Amino acid sequence: MTSCLRAMHAPRASARLPVWLPSAFAATVALTLAACTTAPYQRPEAPVPKAFKEAPAAASNWFPAAPADALDRGPWWKLFDDPALDALMDEVAISNQNVAAAAASYAEAQALVREQRAALFPVLGLDASAGKSGAVRGATKPTSYQLGFSASWEVDLWGKLALGVASAEASAEASAADLAAARLSAQAALATDYFTLREDDHQIALLTSAVTAYQRSLTITTNQYDAGIAQRTDVLEAKTLLATTQANLVALEGQRAVLEHAIALLVGKAPGGFGIPVAERNATVPAVPLVVPSELVQRRPDIAAAERAVAASNAQIGIDRSAYFPSLGLSASYAGASSSLGNVLSASNTLWSLGLSVAQTLFDAGATKARVEGAEAARDVAIANYRQTVLVAFQSVEDQLATIRSLAQQVDLRREASADADRTEELTLNQYLQGQVPYTSVVTAQVTALSARQTLSQLTASRQAAAIALIQALGGGWHAPATTPSS
Repeated sequence: MTSCLRAMHAPRASARLPVWLPSAFAATVALTLAACTTAPYQRPEAPVPKAFKEAPAAASNWFPAAPADALDRGPWWKLFDDPALDALMDEVAISNQNVAAAAASYAEAQALVREQRAALFPVLGLDASAGKSGAVRGATKPTSYQLGFSASWEVDLWGKLALGVASAEASAEASAADLAAARLSAQAALATDYFTLREDDHQIALLTSAVTAYQRSLTITTNQYDAGIAQRTDVLEAKTLLATTQANLVALEGQRAVLEHAIALLVGKAPGGFGIPVAERNATVPAVPLVVPSELVQRRPDIAAAERAVAASNAQIGIDRSAYFPSLGLSASYAGASSSLGNVLSASNTLWSLGLSVAQTLFDAGATKARVEGAEAARDVAIANYRQTVLVAFQSVEDQLATIRSLAQQVDLRREASADADRTEELTLNQYLQGQVPYTSVVTAQVTALSARQTLSQLTASRQAAAIALIQALGGGWHAPATTPSS
């Protein structure tokens, strides 16, 4: 841009110039500036690591391999192999209102692109009229007819209009990425809520089984108390454990209902007419294929949207810079008037005109400079937001990788702990029946065993949620479309 401005510097006034030289110099300046780009764009750099810290090569034991194209087919949720989830996902794309709003915003952005692109072409106009006039007490004049055509065109010497199109296109591409992000967010929320609901179904089954076992224990304790073998406190402890477990069961059923309502909202249905039948839990924890860190920048729709926002802001700088240079407009008109409609455009009744206009601001007290500086600052804000979005994306992936590793390492330990707790519960109850331990030991063993079973069950749900979160952090099955740098 500096070199372009230097081309405008005229020779010194003290030199005697040929008469033709000023016109030639002006033409040269116009051609030079027309070839200049007022807003060159280059994708901003962002910190991209060479590898993910939390996914070393030695982690294959907890992070099994998966086909590299598993996330490139789009419907990433099919990794879980759950037909009920597949059916719900189909409803998200059709009925989710947040996705519908994002789709409408994208359509609006596309319309703005078409509006900006229309400014590159001439504007044609037609003016036609017919009228009759006369004095109140005099004769009426013949009807007069007028017909005219006009055309106007702003010559885009400095690329202002083209940059307006480029800015609108970048904004539309950002809106498309926002649509993909909204769809991915709704899908991830649905999958997470769905597997949490299935986990609640499993937990309800565990608690229901525990309630049955505790009722049996209460019966045994009551019989022993009636026989004078057990104490009254043993019966009270058995009743307390049973009532507490029943209360937890009721609370869990309420939690399941809330999740069902949340899923109804995600698929665009009223909760009152929506329901998900109780079913066996799908305990599938899929292997999520990783991508190289550099590819993450292309896979995350929020990163793509942030980068396109930078491109749009950069184009605005060029639009504001164009105010430093004159604007050139062409106009033409052809019109005729006659008392006879058939003679309106006859040669003797027509007028035509061709016009060339040039406008240049000579003094605006620094307003143009301020607008350019403001646009540059807005571009810098967009760059900072883009880099922050990239950093947050890598943090999200690293967090989920660490979570998946930790949860995978807990599986065998939690399973062993649950089996030991179940065995302890059984042995302690037998010891109580033989009078070897107090009933408090039975209660403690029962509580510990149930807690261990619940924790093991929750571990599966946590691993599924972490897999979903990792898929979302990797951008799902979305890829940023190829874009050419805006100039």
